[in-house]
Amino acid sequence: MDDKRQQIQLKLAFMEEGRGGALRAFREGTEASMAVRAPESPAIGEYLMEEVLERDNLRKALRRVKSNKGSPGIDGMSVWQLPGYLKEHWQGVRDRLVSGTYKPQPVKRVEIAKAGGGVRKLGIPTVLDRFIQQALLQVLQKYWDSTFSEHSFGFRPKRSAHQAVACAQQHLADGYCWIVDIDLEKFFDRVNHDMLMGRVAKRVRDRRVLKLIRAFLNAGVMENGLVSRITEGTPQGGPLSPLLSNIVLDDLDRELERRGHRFVRYADDCNVYVRSERAGRRVMGSLTRFIARNLKLKVNEAKSAVVQPWECTFLGFSFTSGPEPKRRIAPQAIERLKERIRKLTRRTRAVGLRQMVAELAQYLIGWKGYFGFGQTIDVLKKLDSWIRRRLRCVAWKQWKRGRVRFAELRARGVIKDLAAQTAGSPHGPWRISRSPALSFAFPNAYFKTLGLPSLASN
Repeated sequence: MDDKRQQIQLKLAFMEEGRGGALRAFREGTEASMAVRAPESPAIGEYLMEEVLERDNLRKALRRVKSNKGSPGIDGMSVWQLPGYLKEHWQGVRDRLVSGTYKPQPVKRVEIAKAGGGVRKLGIPTVLDRFIQQALLQVLQKYWDSTFSEHSFGFRPKRSAHQAVACAQQHLADGYCWIVDIDLEKFFDRVNHDMLMGRVAKRVRDRRVLKLIRAFLNAGVMENGLVSRITEGTPQGGPLSPLLSNIVLDDLDRELERRGHRFVRYADDCNVYVRSERAGRRVMGSLTRFIARNLKLKVNEAKSAVVQPWECTFLGFSFTSGPEPKRRIAPQAIERLKERIRKLTRRTRAVGLRQMVAELAQYLIGWKGYFGFGQTIDVLKKLDSWIRRRLRCVAWKQWKRGRVRFAELRARGVIKDLAAQTAGSPHGPWRISRSPALSFAFPNAYFKTLGLPSLASN
């Protein structure tokens, strides 16, 4: 009972204490959480579909689908058209769901560029199918979530990537400083349907729900006007797919817990923490075999490795070395930030400085909301300085001629000789952006008045 009480306290601390609390709670309760595991949920009753179709659940699902927005599926219906469609056609849709005869439409194939190169294939269901999946998700998640591992953080209510990163940091601080970084090759495209449905059937008795989930898996994909069958995978893009992925990977969590490993998993991103490189290589080999044999999946050997904290990127972060590792923003994440800022602050854009800062601020606020969790403040200060320098370049380029530049500098209080010297300089905008004249004309406080957020400040 004491272990169970510690586990509950750990979970509450994650929910209530935020970023700092996540790390403190994990430090205090790691051993208890590793020792205790909620039992697998019993099979849900034969009238689960009626619970899915309850009015309050449907209203909540509709609000969620509308708030998520998203593009239309193959029928072209938008989320804003969905309420009107439901008002007119819901009774027929409901009857088909109750009778177990509902047929989802194929998903629309969409490709988006991946940060590391290549493309990620998404399958966008129609908004009606997204609505039904969301209603189903809300009920299934209510029954299943408590049965998942304490070390699983992806796509779960009241759990976050920051909590996962904090847990990883604590494992490193405890001396488990070698990381078995496991990358599953095309995970969402290769989940075995029969294996997945076998696991779902252990948890659900209502045959209509089982048939509906199978129908969503087999709905097919429309690409270039042609529909092709799907025999494996859970297409990314629908609300139900993340929950189904957790059902599959729960077997991996249980195996890692059975072996007594320290690990953190966020969706298909799984890291195991060990004390030596030799132990890491042994774990990598045994887990690769387990994943192939039991999950019918393949470990991507090119992207999987046994590495040390500063060599590994986990959810956009890596870690410093030493007994008290710090969270740092991964180099790839910083480079993506810089690439986006370069596009927003191109000197050839026909956009005023004030509008450019407004667009930049919108992006930076979101970026800071996630990567502000890092603990290397000097990196953020350098980024702040680099961003302001980019904006000074923009202003200098927009002034164009020497006379205009001289007049603008004088209007901003730069002394006459310095303004003349700077306006007549043969150097390019990037070098001029560091000059005393530009720094005086556009001090840090000026950009603050335009609404430019600082990445380094709280």
